Amino acid sequence: MLEEANVLLGLLVLVVLVLILTNIRIISQGKAAVIERLGKYRSTWNAGIHIKIPFIDRVVRTMSLKEQVLDFPPQPVITKDNVTMMIDSVVFMKVFDPKMYTYGVENPMAGLQNLSATTLRSIIGDMELDQTLTSREVINGQMQKVLDEATDAWGIKVTRVEIKNIQPPKAIEEVMTKQMRAERERRQTVLEAQAHQEAVVSRAEGDKKAKILAAEAERDAQIALAEGKAKSIKLVYEAEANGVRQLNEANISDGVLKLKGIEALKDVADGRATKIFMPSDIASVVSSLGVAGEALGIGQAENIDKTPKPVKKAPKDPCISDETGKGGIEAAETTEAIREEMKNAVRKSNAVIRPEN
Repeated sequence: MLEEANVLLGLLVLVVLVLILTNIRIISQGKAAVIERLGKYRSTWNAGIHIKIPFIDRVVRTMSLKEQVLDFPPQPVITKDNVTMMIDSVVFMKVFDPKMYTYGVENPMAGLQNLSATTLRSIIGDMELDQTLTSREVINGQMQKVLDEATDAWGIKVTRVEIKNIQPPKAIEEVMTKQMRAERERRQTVLEAQAHQEAVVSRAEGDKKAKILAAEAERDAQIALAEGKAKSIKLVYEAEANGVRQLNEANISDGVLKLKGIEALKDVADGRATKIFMPSDIASVVSSLGVAGEALGIGQAENIDKTPKPVKKAPKDPCISDETGKGGIEAAETTEAIREEMKNAVRKSNAVIRPEN
């Protein structure tokens, strides 16, 4: 009898150990379990080790408390302007109350999917096609607000909603493609017109600046010419004044003056003059030398040379070319004229000073 009692006691201990071991539950981090006792909600187990009473406590549901991503299939929606399109959305949610998640709705995921579809159709129904394509942020915000408020009783927190894809009908896509192509061509035309306008304006501004610079250069050249001419005239008159002053200081005799007058008549009567007017004092000297006979037609007279008097051609300025402007040519001619006037002034000055020597 004692042995049978020991066997029964051992079996009883073994059964108790098995029951205890089989009713130990370990809940992982990020998960929760809802426990019922005799068919009634008892408690919610969070992460850690727990022991339930056999045959009395029961684990109804174990769920994840992490944020979940629900990718729902595309839903047909109709816009305000009667365009049917397919839109699929992505919902981000997490369970914040395991008890309400277990007892609030029979199938939370199916309910959230249907609620998302009906909310999307309601929002898109108040928008036109163009507004729908450009208002994703508005649609996302409205859906998140509506779904979050509706799922509070289910223990679900909708953290974010995103429109994944909007697929309009083929005919609408073709029209949008043509519209986009026309818009690109219009922008290209506008850009080409703006570039042409800028080029024309830049060219006009360049021509304007070039003409201004040319006018300024012409003005400076004319000023330089005028200043050079004024200086040359001043130098000529100063040279003549110096010559006269030196002539007065030299006390030249009347005979020398008459001789210089005859030399001047030689240059005047170069065989081309038809009439010569002479002062009385010079005429007497000429008659005394036998020149008056030729002047009066007595003696051998030479024919008058009526051919044009040869003009000495000025040497060509090496700086003048076919591309030189009018101002440059006039500057070169004026420079040459000033050079000739200076030579003549020096020649006259030397002619006046020479008798003194």
